[in-house]
Amino acid sequence: MDTDNFENLSEVTKLTQELIRIPSHKYVENRESNVAEYIYNYCSENGLDVEFQNVEGKRRNVIARLKGSGTGKNLIFNGHTDTVPPYEMTVEPFGADIADGYVLGRGANDMKGALACMITAMLNIKNKGKILGGDIILTAVVGEEEESDGTEYVVKSGIKADGAIVGEPSNYGYALGHRGLEWLEIRIEGKVAHGGIPELGINAISKAAKLIRKIEDELMPKLKQRQNEWMGPSVMNFGLIKGGTQPSSVADSCIIQIDRRYLPDENVESVIKEYQDIIDLLKKEDPEFKAEIIRMESNMMEEFDHAPLIAQPDSQIALTVYNVLKEFNGCEPNIEKRRGWTDAGVLSTYGKIPTVVTGPGDLKYSHGKDEKIPVKDLDNYVEIYTRIAEEFCQ
Repeated sequence: MDTDNFENLSEVTKLTQELIRIPSHKYVENRESNVAEYIYNYCSENGLDVEFQNVEGKRRNVIARLKGSGTGKNLIFNGHTDTVPPYEMTVEPFGADIADGYVLGRGANDMKGALACMITAMLNIKNKGKILGGDIILTAVVGEEEESDGTEYVVKSGIKADGAIVGEPSNYGYALGHRGLEWLEIRIEGKVAHGGIPELGINAISKAAKLIRKIEDELMPKLKQRQNEWMGPSVMNFGLIKGGTQPSSVADSCIIQIDRRYLPDENVESVIKEYQDIIDLLKKEDPEFKAEIIRMESNMMEEFDHAPLIAQPDSQIALTVYNVLKEFNGCEPNIEKRRGWTDAGVLSTYGKIPTVVTGPGDLKYSHGKDEKIPVKDLDNYVEIYTRIAEEFCQ
């Protein structure tokens, strides 16, 4: 390991390391509570106005503000404090070691590095003695990796802003739109029988195979034809199938779990209906076919859906991000058109806040066994976020 001298590291790199060292995944007691407390104390000690939002039990959002004069636009910096679990990582997940110019560890790229950049950018502006026209509001939220209950709580709290940045890794590009997300489980019912006399049973696995073929033949070609300029095609994925109990018994049940990414002219109801129509057709063709669709609770918010981020290319925040990235990069910034779901969908759809996704790191490093983020990206995004805030909030 290349253990760079701690004293020579930038403040944003040190802060990223400290955040990584605090586990905040779903298997940790009180999950994001400890990292939220660290962020609260860090912001408070550095002179920002800061408060907690109690989302669930000890799970808390942190809201920090750098107040402006009231004459300009207000900007939200949004980032999530939770991470996926470490699983089988090949680097020390909470060591925050530095090697070959990268900070290593769970959450480095997704997205404690971005949170550190946002906080440091706010302090950068504060320490210049600069008072912007509008407020900069940090929303360090819980739960994005699952139910997005943190950003849902922020929106329900009535927060107002003229634009928002969600700091998911973007490799010096940005996203104006992304697809909505829905997880569905289809439960197929059969009838158990001994494997020696399978004709007395109804094999749920065989029925599931019939359903999969029907979806592949009739629905998936239609999805490929649906395109959005900022999001790409409507897509789906069979993510899990599980059925039966043992080889010598006819499977009396089988489940299929589906990840469905939908476009703005679709919605949860229309998505479910397309699968239900296929199930109803199979029931007519095969009287023994029985299946039901369940929305998976692990992907459901309390009230909202995982809605699309609908592109607003002419919004002031979109134009500001474009201008800053173009100037910083010295070339046209890449617009990501097929990125995964983010909390930007909640801010834009339910909060009615024009939102853009851009942040340090590269999506390919997220959730990996060797998750990491370039140190130079951290330093650069402090400058990028500072410029965006100064231009947008004037």
